[in-house]
Amino acid sequence: MTATPTVETLVVKVGTSTLTAGTSHLNRRRMLEIAQQIVCAREQGVRVVLVSSGAMAAGRERLGMTDRNPASQSKTLPEKQMLAAVGQTHLMALWEQVFGMFDVRVAQVLLTRADLSDRRRYLNARDTLLTILDHNILPIVNENDAVTTEEIRVGDNDNLSALVTNVLDADLLLILSDIDGLFTADPRKDKNAKLIGEVREIDDRIRALAGGSKTGLGVGGMSTKIQAAELVTRAGASMVVAHGARPNVILDAVRGQPVGTRFLPVVTQIESRKRWILSERTSGAFVADDGAVRALRSGKSLLPVGVKEVVGEFERGEFVAVRDAQGREVARGITRYSARDASRIAGKRSDQIEKILGYNYAPMLIHADDLVTL
Repeated sequence: MTATPTVETLVVKVGTSTLTAGTSHLNRRRMLEIAQQIVCAREQGVRVVLVSSGAMAAGRERLGMTDRNPASQSKTLPEKQMLAAVGQTHLMALWEQVFGMFDVRVAQVLLTRADLSDRRRYLNARDTLLTILDHNILPIVNENDAVTTEEIRVGDNDNLSALVTNVLDADLLLILSDIDGLFTADPRKDKNAKLIGEVREIDDRIRALAGGSKTGLGVGGMSTKIQAAELVTRAGASMVVAHGARPNVILDAVRGQPVGTRFLPVVTQIESRKRWILSERTSGAFVADDGAVRALRSGKSLLPVGVKEVVGEFERGEFVAVRDAQGREVARGITRYSARDASRIAGKRSDQIEKILGYNYAPMLIHADDLVTL
């Protein structure tokens, strides 16, 4: 009997070494195996986002620069960006072709750290990804290497996949690499090294076990995977590091079966989100009527029709308080509209938003997922 998936939303990060299968070019058979597993997971009701490395490797392949000698590979940032620009289209074309065999539509999403650190752009990125998923399309995410600089780039797709996991409140991040997981020692040097199946807490001992990249094709090693695990587990999700060549690795991971090294969450996702929202300073407030306050306390979103007044100056994506008619703060959250726009639609029905503003970000001012009642 097939086990039921234990996760609702999964982020799969595939490293360059996995996509190339240890060679100097993209391995179509490996890509097909990964795609087939993702399709199976989707058919079982799992929402999947694929974070794909390999743009620079694809660029080298496309330009015939497949010499694996590190001395012959490009070193300057503009050269790497050139390879990424050439390779990104090639990589996406291959993914589109592979997933097209299963009648799965794909969408390319290129991100930078700036997209995920600025509140408005963070909200836009999340809305875009969620809308893609809602339309049963597979988002394929990569860092926008063609335009990023050292100052703003995420640095590797391990950390990018962790940020995407947090943006979507995903349940699990699965990082597929050319390693089986985290070991007690370097298995290449110590035959007594043992795989650590589960990590409950990331401490100095765990960090000390992390090593560097050894393939020369990717930029992430075990140390970046530990960094990603810290980001993910603190936000209430789990993370698994496993070998990308392991049969049914994706399906086994979503079913909760022992695969590679699993990093367990330190808090629940709800606790993490509440802590984040409550720790931020508010930039303004919505004054809600009694009906809206009752709706908030029952877990509903804050709709424009329930807002009597907008206080302060703030932009879309900033933190705002929600007050009752007596001025008491009853909730706080992330606003979908700026103070200027919110003032224009306050007291109005949601179906009037587009007519008033000329556009419609959402039918609510604060979504229930972005709101904490006090």
